[in-house]
Amino acid sequence: MAVYEGILFGIKFKINPIAFTLPIGDGWDIYWYGIMIGLGFLAALIYAFYTAKRYEINVDRMLDVALITTPLAILCARAYYVIFDGEKLESFGDFFGLGNGHGVAGLAIYGGVIGAFLFGGIACKLRKVNILDMFDLTATCFILAQAIGRWGNFFNQEAYGTFTGSSWWGMVSNQTAYEMGSAELVHPCFLYEFIWCIIGFILIDRIGRNRKFKGQLVLSYGIWYGLGRGFIELLRTDSLYLGSIRVSSLLSFAVAITFGILMFVILKKQRIEIENTTYSSMFVSNEELDEISEEIENNG
Repeated sequence: MAVYEGILFGIKFKINPIAFTLPIGDGWDIYWYGIMIGLGFLAALIYAFYTAKRYEINVDRMLDVALITTPLAILCARAYYVIFDGEKLESFGDFFGLGNGHGVAGLAIYGGVIGAFLFGGIACKLRKVNILDMFDLTATCFILAQAIGRWGNFFNQEAYGTFTGSSWWGMVSNQTAYEMGSAELVHPCFLYEFIWCIIGFILIDRIGRNRKFKGQLVLSYGIWYGLGRGFIELLRTDSLYLGSIRVSSLLSFAVAITFGILMFVILKKQRIEIENTTYSSMFVSNEELDEISEEIENNG
């Protein structure tokens, strides 16, 4: 694969998507994309180990859930991409990237997220882990891993957007110039999502230190990531479509709105319950004290 020559905000660089090659067979290429995805997963796992006690989750059981869920989530990410990209598979092995020399290619994050929560819920039931506690922890881990993993798109020089119309804001590479027929600067969507996810991780982690209810972090994740991804996706030139509709934008906004409504309803219900709680004073009022004194005198 060729080395990319590009510019990001005026900074020139050269990038080889292949980090190194293992001496296996004709050579087994290890891509920076896979390394960044792995680093994101590792960072999320370390964070999970560090904060599991906050949610009263047994670390061993948490690890069991992760080991069960992760490979299934990857398969779901692949399936989501194949369905909406319209990729034609000539054989069953093509689904897994067998025989093409590049391994599994074409993954969609939303497929992975859906698969993770679906099979994660089943795994929680099997390992007797509180589902909402686990989901809250997982949501925080997800947004951290997504932030780091997005840099894999930078090394692959992909997930870019439309032209910025600026002489300095944006990125360009041989690949984007070839794909879009111009060397003008385009939106670095991977960078936008990295920044958005990092801010989201900080906010959700802080919310997690003082949860109002179980499941609050999942809703927070859906609202924050949904809004950001929905708008960023509108800039991208490689979106997955359902007819003329950008699938990820539609799903992102739908999740953000739905989760936002659920958050509002739950918090409002909690507030009403607190307001309706009857306050009982530990002290006796003056009127009650006079009545008690009078009763004592009458019985005396």
